[in-house]
Amino acid sequence: SNRLRRQLVAVPHQPSTMDAWKASKPFLTGSLSGSIATVCVQPIDMVKVRIQIGGAEGGSTNPIAVTKQLLKEDGITGMYRGLSAGLTRQVFYTGARLGLYDKFMEAAKVPGEKMPFWKTTLCALSAGGLAAVVGNPADLSLIRMQSDSMLPVAERRNYTGVGNAFTSIVRDEGFGGLFKGAMPTATRAMALNFGMLGFNTIAKDTLADLGVQKGSATQVFGASAIAGFFASFFSLPFDYVKTQVQKAKPDPVTGELPFKGPLDCAMQQIKKGGVTRLWTGFPTYYIRIAPHAMITLIAQDQVKKMWTTMGL
Repeated sequence: SNRLRRQLVAVPHQPSTMDAWKASKPFLTGSLSGSIATVCVQPIDMVKVRIQIGGAEGGSTNPIAVTKQLLKEDGITGMYRGLSAGLTRQVFYTGARLGLYDKFMEAAKVPGEKMPFWKTTLCALSAGGLAAVVGNPADLSLIRMQSDSMLPVAERRNYTGVGNAFTSIVRDEGFGGLFKGAMPTATRAMALNFGMLGFNTIAKDTLADLGVQKGSATQVFGASAIAGFFASFFSLPFDYVKTQVQKAKPDPVTGELPFKGPLDCAMQQIKKGGVTRLWTGFPTYYIRIAPHAMITLIAQDQVKKMWTTMGL
């Protein structure tokens, strides 16, 4: 009985709570990091969406002109339109994207072996694709809330917030409506994740090999800057197509959508302006994606350190 007592004492009191925390920690870390970054870059995102829509409809693609117009129409609060949907999206999408990547990388690790590039790529692509499907309803609401005031008054959707957007979409378009554009969204997320997380891991290793101290500010900042560029470069064509597909409205007369699907949309854009049209607004997109990627990665590093100091 003494031995049994000793064994009972050795068992921690609430293993289930600690297990649940361990399982959810990477996801919570991702949600927090993404939300911090979103609050910082939401105004730039607003300008980016307006440029993409304006550009496709022959409007201005000058970021300064678009920003001036936005401020004139809606004031400073207009720059944060759709923030509720943006944060909801980060909680689900970035939480899942970073969380799954960490989980997949952990599972793919072979002790004492350097992770090969193909494994990193596979982890980044699968985490990005799965997370995008989870985050699609919030992403769709965000695009619609940001582009609403560009529509003629009679056609506006006038969502009051992310909850109202969800219920309106289900009411008008059925439950499947929440996943409109999920295919281009997932493809974009895979490209973004590949550039951001894949290249962040590679850049960190390369910088460490070059003698940059592991875990130092130089390594974290340098790797995140490299990752930010690749994330923007690989994902913009998919982002451009996704925006066109998600904001598309059926023709009032024929009831037909302007594109048969993402691929048809991409082909139509290339026909109109060559392949570079898919990189429309790259400077603004880079200014929007790179800082978001960098702030997310730096915040993720800090949040992980914070858990360690808290003994969690």
